[in-house]
Amino acid sequence: MNLGFIGTGNIVSDVVTGIKKSKFSYKKIIISPRNKKKAQYLKKKFKKIIIAKNNQSVIDMSDWIFLGVLPRVGENILPKLKFKKNQTVISFMSTTNYSKLKKLIRKKATIVRAIPMPPIRLGKGPVAIFPPNKKIKNFFNNIGTTIEIKNEKLSKNFWAISGTMASFYESLNVLSNWLIKKKTNRLDAQKYVTLLYSALAELALLKSSKPLKNLVDEQTPGGLNWQGVNELRKLGYYRLLEKSLKKIYKRL
Repeated sequence: MNLGFIGTGNIVSDVVTGIKKSKFSYKKIIISPRNKKKAQYLKKKFKKIIIAKNNQSVIDMSDWIFLGVLPRVGENILPKLKFKKNQTVISFMSTTNYSKLKKLIRKKATIVRAIPMPPIRLGKGPVAIFPPNKKIKNFFNNIGTTIEIKNEKLSKNFWAISGTMASFYESLNVLSNWLIKKKTNRLDAQKYVTLLYSALAELALLKSSKPLKNLVDEQTPGGLNWQGVNELRKLGYYRLLEKSLKKIYKRL
């Protein structure tokens, strides 16, 4: 099976890297020349990668097509491309819904929307997909953890949550910069903050079968963490987070 990628931006690079590090079996990976620098980097770094002449060549040479372009770009180029009957198309386009994809592709293809995130390059992280599909589920389980969503309205909630990644990184940035201002060298500051939050996330995952609120409530009253969370509550930090999610959801 040949895997084709239209678009060679960050998320496509992450997915391709995750595939190459996994045990998933395929013949070739065909990538578009849209981002020449990244396309050349991937071809140089990994074997069995072909840079196609154009987007149509990616489709012609591939069994599965991954759409890794911005929605406005995809909605412009897809009607000009000729997909093959019964091809599998996996879209990473955030604001282009399932019914619109069907109209843009104009062929009887298997279409799945997926939300891969950067940690997929490490073989980690969730990948929400809609509609459920056994083969696509198996594929993403090789490079992450698939979560199947049964209807598109629900899948929008997961797209919204995916829009908080940069906010998380900014929180790490603020915390590490605070340490740096207190005369800690940058390497130690960033190492401490990232290791701390990585470990906290791992612990939360282990306990995710129970309400995550339990992890908050188990903090010692009057302690440092109790103080920290309550001060942020009073400042409206978490209300603002919810407000941000609502705006992202509205855009979707």
